[in-house]
Amino acid sequence: MSRKFVFDFDSTLTQVEALDVLAEITLGDREDRGAIIREIQEITNLGIDGDISFTESLERRIRLLGAHRKDLKPLIAQLRKKISRSIAANKEFFETYAEDIYVISAGFKEFIVPIVSEYNIPAERVYANTFECDADGNIVGFDKENYLAAHNGKIDCLRALNLEGEVQVIGDGYSDYVMREAGIAHKFFAYTENVHRDKATRHADHVAPNLDEFLFVNDLPRNLSYPKNRIKILLLENVHPAAFENLTEDGFSVELVKHSLSEDELVEKIRGVHVLGIRSKTQVTQRVLDAANKLMVVGAFCIGTTQIDLDYARQKGVVVFNAPYSNTRSVVELAVGEIIMLMRSIFPRSTEIHSGQWNKTAANAREIRGKNLGIVGYGNIGKQLSVLAEAMGMRVYYYDVDEQLALGNAVKCDSLEDLLNVSDVVTLHVDDNPANRNFIGEREIGQMRHGACLINLSRGFVVDIPALVEGLKSGKLGGAAIDVYPEEPASNGPYLTELAGLDNVILTPHIGGSTEEAQRNIADFVPNKIMEYINSGSTVDAVNFPNIRLPKQQKAHRFLHIHKNVPGIMAHINQVLASYDMNITGQYLSTDPDVGYVITDLDKDYNKAAIKALKNIEHTIKFRVLY
Repeated sequence: MSRKFVFDFDSTLTQVEALDVLAEITLGDREDRGAIIREIQEITNLGIDGDISFTESLERRIRLLGAHRKDLKPLIAQLRKKISRSIAANKEFFETYAEDIYVISAGFKEFIVPIVSEYNIPAERVYANTFECDADGNIVGFDKENYLAAHNGKIDCLRALNLEGEVQVIGDGYSDYVMREAGIAHKFFAYTENVHRDKATRHADHVAPNLDEFLFVNDLPRNLSYPKNRIKILLLENVHPAAFENLTEDGFSVELVKHSLSEDELVEKIRGVHVLGIRSKTQVTQRVLDAANKLMVVGAFCIGTTQIDLDYARQKGVVVFNAPYSNTRSVVELAVGEIIMLMRSIFPRSTEIHSGQWNKTAANAREIRGKNLGIVGYGNIGKQLSVLAEAMGMRVYYYDVDEQLALGNAVKCDSLEDLLNVSDVVTLHVDDNPANRNFIGEREIGQMRHGACLINLSRGFVVDIPALVEGLKSGKLGGAAIDVYPEEPASNGPYLTELAGLDNVILTPHIGGSTEEAQRNIADFVPNKIMEYINSGSTVDAVNFPNIRLPKQQKAHRFLHIHKNVPGIMAHINQVLASYDMNITGQYLSTDPDVGYVITDLDKDYNKAAIKALKNIEHTIKFRVLY
């Protein structure tokens, strides 16, 4: 059976109510502009929800507008910029199915026709009101003989059209869903991309958050093979609200949970989830990954990834992204502050005066200028700390297991012992490699200068805590600042450590990267990586997956194939494509010892049997299609 598609205009094809925009144009800089616009919007909503008759709504708004025919040109220019995002992305649908598309709107043809004509919808398939103007061009009313000037006028208009086949109405308000209730339309899609009206969604056969969803349900050609609103994202551990905003704005369905989940809880929750966002406390284990039947991506909103089984995630075709740079500045600034506080013995003096004791003394209080700073781990954080410390007059020494180029006047040490022997302050910035467990122990503390200070902002297991306690109590060390611990609780509450109560020891609860700026940076960086992978297949900066930077698609279909890295897979993929007469416009491959990732761009429509054949290639892990 043939299908006819009836679209509303305001807040459906466009993001706005056109008369609201016209009001902003006509009212200019009037002092009462804001109040009048709010009144117009209120009248608009009353009419859309059916709380007043449409005729009354229209009359009252036109009186308030005080518009002129010349105002329509800038209105049309504004509306061209306000086409709904998914409508604009699927322009090809309107052009291809133009003969089956109708616009029935309570708006006005004078501004609707110029907009929809750019989508190949001719004026004769646009049914809307028309303005009436006086001799001077002032808009003073509308054609009251028009069906659409009356309450429930869309019903009479659609009935008069007597369309053949299945009639589907796509709109956002009362006047749209009553066409289906009147029995002259077969389905009503509540369109919620721009505005969500409860009355419309309650009466809908289907809620369409965007045009992609509508086209998907109807199995029509579309810009996206799978609507983003059907991609479920679960964000745990109270990640910054900007992450939620970034992902929802791109069209995904996002659930936000403020705390971490245990393995059992996550196993229960993960089913049906496409993207998981976590911080440091949630453990993504083999059991969790086995339960994740649709999982494509894990986003770690932090630097470390030891809480994720990266190898098993790769074997399951799950890509993992983290935020290796986003909180660098925050950690460096804390290190700088702690260097100064330790060298000046600020913490003991603060504790004394808090307890009611005044002890003004210069004992054990030293400037950092001219002192030696030893940086263990000369990566992003170590390098930035090196620059700031040198700017404050410190002499910088560094040690790293990898070859690293010195910045400024920093001096490279050939061994950890060399660095420990020369440093007044040692600060640790090593990674989460298990080989770094107890990297600083009794032996290393013994190699440090008498009275030197130790700072650990890296990983809790890097320092042997009992050895550190002994070094502090014996006076070998003059102070320490510890932000990370071998064992950390899953939630805020009581916490005990052997370091508590020791003089000149600064203890913080793993907050090195916990600043508003860092969390905001992470909330931008990680979602962008997630969206790049979901939207284009790009794996740049993935921590467990072959990295591929992809060009933007240009009117091509894109096949994403993840497979075990065994010989012959590429040959099999291209053999399938050739057997279905599919022309490759671009192909990209990257592998690691375990996994291969190949992306193929194609310039023509494809037989859906080809997808099944590609999925059935031996050693396939995951397969996905992007339009």
